[in-house]
Amino acid sequence: MFDDFVSFRKMITPTIIQVLFWIGVAAVVISGFGVLMNGIRAGGFSIVVALISAPLTVIVGVLIVRIGCELLIVIFQINNTLTEIKNLLERK
Repeated sequence: MFDDFVSFRKMITPTIIQVLFWIGVAAVVISGFGVLMNGIRAGGFSIVVALISAPLTVIVGVLIVRIGCELLIVIFQINNTLTEIKNLLERK
């Protein structure tokens, strides 16, 4: 296992990307909560705006974080597939 790590045969970045996804989700949820609290604190019509924009902030934010992480993961999946093709061609 250590040999795979040192020789870069095993990628650790996909695991790091998953951790970054959950950190991003937490940041988006905290931001949505902040939007809600600011609207409530401002009072008046801002409460209605906050009740609409806070969930939208969370939904859109999580989608953006997810799409960004998926794009990064696709790069590593392409690398794995190309490595498998290379290994198959070398065996022939």
